[in-house]
Amino acid sequence: MKYPLFILTQTKRNIEQSWGIQSMTLLTVTLSVLIFSFFYLIYSNMIEAGARLGGELRLVVYLESELNPVQQDLFRKKAAGFAKIEKIDFISPTDAFERLGRQLGDDRDVLADLTSAFLPFSAEIHPDKGLKNLTKIKEFADYLKNLPGVSKVQYGHGWVERFGYFVTLLRFIVIISGFLLILTTMFMVSYTLRLTLYAREQELKVLRYLGATNSYIRGPVLVEGFLLGLFGAGFGLGALNFLFQWVAHNFSGPGFINVFQLSFLSFGESFLILSISIALCTVGSVLSIRKLLKV
Repeated sequence: MKYPLFILTQTKRNIEQSWGIQSMTLLTVTLSVLIFSFFYLIYSNMIEAGARLGGELRLVVYLESELNPVQQDLFRKKAAGFAKIEKIDFISPTDAFERLGRQLGDDRDVLADLTSAFLPFSAEIHPDKGLKNLTKIKEFADYLKNLPGVSKVQYGHGWVERFGYFVTLLRFIVIISGFLLILTTMFMVSYTLRLTLYAREQELKVLRYLGATNSYIRGPVLVEGFLLGLFGAGFGLGALNFLFQWVAHNFSGPGFINVFQLSFLSFGESFLILSISIALCTVGSVLSIRKLLKV
C-alpha cells in the first residue's frame, strides 16, 4: 500500500513542480494525435467511399458487332476470368436508343430525326461488390479492352484515376504523420521528464543514499509518461470528435457530406490510437530515466 501511495504522491509533486513544461508536452502530444487521427479519419472515409462507389460502378463495353447467344456466353466466361461479375446486360442499339430518350425526358424531341443506327451494340457489366478497389476497376477495364470484338470501354476512368491518386496521397500523409507522431511524442516526453529528473538530481541522490530501490525512482516517471499519453490522446480524439460533429451539424443536407456518408473513428480505432499514444509516452519516459540514471 505504501508503494502505490508513494508513486502517486511523488507523481503529483513532480507535475506541480514542472507544470509549465508538462503542459507544453501535453499540448504537443495532443496536437500530434489530432493531426494523425484527422488525416486517418479522412483516409478511412475515402476508402469506404471508394468501396461504395466501386460497388455502384458500371462498365459499358462497346462491341464491334452483335453477339449471338454462344458468343455472349463466351464473353461472360472471359469477363468472369478476371473478376466476379454480378451480371452482364447486352444492349442492342434499339434498347440504347429508347434508354437515351428516357434520359432526355422532355428534350427527347432532339432525337426525332434520328434512328438507332448510329448507336453500337454494347454490354453493361455490373462488377461484383467485392471488387471494392477502384484500382482493380481500372485493371478490369484494361482487361476488357483486349477481348476480341471490343472497341471501347467506358467507366468514368478520369474521376476513378483522380480518386485513386487522392487516396494514395492521403495514405502517404497518414504514414508521414504517424511517423512524426512517434518522433515528437517520444522525444518531447523523454526531454520533458529528463528536465524534471535533472531538477530533482539532488533529491534522487538522497533517495539512493537512503536505500531507495530502482522501482521507487522509476515508478513516478513511468506514471507521468502514462498520464501524458492518456490525456494527450484523449484530448486529441476529443477535439477531433468535436470538429467532426461541428462539420456534420453545419454541413448537413444534400451534398458532398451526405453522398460520402462520413463516419467517425470506430471504438476499436480510437482505442488503438489511445493505446499507441500511451505506449509511446511510456517508452519515452523509460528512455529518459534509463539514459540519465542508468537504472
